[in-house]
Amino acid sequence: MHLDEIRLTGLTVFGRHGVYDHERGNGQEFTIDVTLRMPLHPAASSDDVADTVHYGELAERIAEIVSGDPVNLIETLAERVADAALADSRVREASVTVHKPHAPIPLTFADVSVTVHRTRQEVPL
Repeated sequence: MHLDEIRLTGLTVFGRHGVYDHERGNGQEFTIDVTLRMPLHPAASSDDVADTVHYGELAERIAEIVSGDPVNLIETLAERVADAALADSRVREASVTVHKPHAPIPLTFADVSVTVHRTRQEVPL
């Protein structure tokens, strides 16, 4: 099966994730990049948004997760976003990068990020 891609990059959402109390108290912006792999031929053929992942709705769901319940690790946050992406049965694979550009590191740096790659586990018949 040929897999195509839908990408949503640079979604920036305020959240309260982190190990330290000040991270949870003050919060900070997190930036999320998501790549979904799935066949896009059905949507291309029908020209109907119902036959694909609506990336606006996906962005809203990701924003709910990032602005929602705090977690200690961005690894956990990335996993939650990947799970949400894979909730659509048409999505075969999801890659999620969570950027934490304001991580509490006392050195000059551009970004800290974590990327997870998840594949739908097919259930044998």
